[in-house]
Amino acid sequence: QVQLVESGGGLVQAGGSLRLSCAASGSISSITAMGWYRQAPGKQRELVATITSGGSTDYADSVKGRFTISRDNAKNTVYLQMNSLKPEDTAVYYCNLDFVGRWSGRELSFWGQGTQVTVSS
Repeated sequence: QVQLVESGGGLVQAGGSLRLSCAASGSISSITAMGWYRQAPGKQRELVATITSGGSTDYADSVKGRFTISRDNAKNTVYLQMNSLKPEDTAVYYCNLDFVGRWSGRELSFWGQGTQVTVSS
């Protein structure tokens, strides 16, 4: 089994900052990439940012220059520092893990439960 523990969501005023974290544990042989996605009410889930095991990052255009993704490989934890938050950043943020299963040896993907981020104007 794999577990993802997300934390750091909450309510913040526009222009404020939040830091999300997501810690992975369980039957993981190796991690390929970790990332954050978000889903606002009535909208599809969309990519926010991802980071590979080698440290390569990818960001949605809407968050470039405001959000920073980072990773602690020793702790299997990914962080999302969100600055200059806007009301349109309001969504449920989901952590995603791409990994190789310890027992199966297959590449798998796993989602966290999500954490609410609300930005008030």
